[in-house]
Amino acid sequence: MHLSSRTRTAAWALFASIAVGCASGGYFGHPKSLFDGRTLAGWDGDTARIWRVENGEIVGGRISEKVPRNEFLATTASYTNFVLRLKFKLTGTEGFVNSGVQIRSQRVPNDSEMSGYQADIGEGWYGTIYDESRRNKPMAKPDEATLKAAIKPGQWNDYEIRAIGPRIVLKINGIQLVDYTEADPTIPQFGRIGLQVHGGGKTEVRFRDLKLETLP
Repeated sequence: MHLSSRTRTAAWALFASIAVGCASGGYFGHPKSLFDGRTLAGWDGDTARIWRVENGEIVGGRISEKVPRNEFLATTASYTNFVLRLKFKLTGTEGFVNSGVQIRSQRVPNDSEMSGYQADIGEGWYGTIYDESRRNKPMAKPDEATLKAAIKPGQWNDYEIRAIGPRIVLKINGIQLVDYTEADPTIPQFGRIGLQVHGGGKTEVRFRDLKLETLP
């Protein structure tokens, strides 16, 4: 097929724009929903006592009673490179009111815990990458001024978690909080996604609009 010089120029311009978008992480496939809004199909966890669906939202814990231990609702599927976007709202009345989103994680055998990276949620912990049940320490934390500008306590907040290769970037309400690159090559860069309600507080956490874009 013969193309005119104008057509060839336009085609190359389109290809270049797509290539730049891919390289910058701005050109992705269509996101898929991880939650159907009605059931917890595709997830596992303690759905008898801790996790439930209300008003099209995933809900963990209750503000009327203390959560006895860390509990996680986890996808049955595993993921490697992706952008996860969701909305969360955390409320509580006493104790340690905290939650988080696990990525590239696994269930700990014979335990309620998950092991892996956590995008933390809670006063003093928002936007922190915590290594849950593995190194048991923060791997990256945002500065207080940036965090104060990003968080709407007790309201719905948007969380964006971007994991590409060894790099993890966290944003809340469009504000970048941390940009972390894993230096340890033995740390797995794949695993399940999990939602946490932390033990020790009268806590309720709600999640909705969970959208995942998988990347090469």
